[in-house]
Amino acid sequence: MKVFVTGATGFVGSAVVKELISAGYEVLGLARNEVAEKALVLAGAEVHRGDLEDLQRLQEGARLADGIIHTGFIHDFSRFAAVCEIDRLAIEAIGNSIAGTNKPFIVTSGTLMVNPGILATEDMLPDYNGVNPRLASEKAVDLLAAQDIRVSVVRLSPSVHGEGDYHGFVPMLISIARKTGFSGYIGDGENRWTGIHRLDAAKLYRLALEQATPGARFHGVAEESIPLKAIAEAIGEKLGLPVVSIAKSEATAHFDWFEHFVAVDGPASGRLTRALLNWKPQYSSLLEDLEEGIYFK
Repeated sequence: MKVFVTGATGFVGSAVVKELISAGYEVLGLARNEVAEKALVLAGAEVHRGDLEDLQRLQEGARLADGIIHTGFIHDFSRFAAVCEIDRLAIEAIGNSIAGTNKPFIVTSGTLMVNPGILATEDMLPDYNGVNPRLASEKAVDLLAAQDIRVSVVRLSPSVHGEGDYHGFVPMLISIARKTGFSGYIGDGENRWTGIHRLDAAKLYRLALEQATPGARFHGVAEESIPLKAIAEAIGEKLGLPVVSIAKSEATAHFDWFEHFVAVDGPASGRLTRALLNWKPQYSSLLEDLEEGIYFK
């Protein structure tokens, strides 16, 4: 079986490629430049040149494969609404290209899209009346699933952690702490993130691909509830910086656009995913990775 992977050289996507190849799959990876192409060749994958805005090349890649895993996303928060629309169009184009084929198609979303403040579960749908433009990705999935296209969603934790995480949420917190001279959290810091190691996430994508059903949701959650205060304390300890509570009124000035993610309360469960896919996370936790110092090399 050949799998077309977008975002194939990214932090999550590169782990997915390795997981698939180790399990005996052939991989066709999307590469937008020569650097990505060389990385895919070294990983043992076949290369498909293109990018997320080239819908024709995305459809060609999907037609050349027996299944698709979409981990690609343009992480440009200065034009977040625009890149979310690019993602929606990419999902729509890939889905339309495999209509009637029964090819499995796995789309990436986030647990924070669902039910903030209360434990999010896999059977919950986002509130599509919300203002977050990222909601468009899951809505696109529902429209495809209604056509009996075998498209499912993996919702990732806000912290996908592990060696090589240079641009995720935890590195952002570390960068802000270094810049400001202290490690901060908002209020009492009892609001929560979830976490998953990138290698556990990679296995989840493979299992989801193998058992995809139209409209299914799977949660990439190994740790259901990590207080932001605990993360800030771990960062402060490693950097030798004080840990400070920041008033809500001062949070935007301190964290800038990232304030929303630091303030969100987003516990989520992965219990249904574990039961349905026989998925058993086995790698280190976020706080263990922080303690080991992999984020501070």
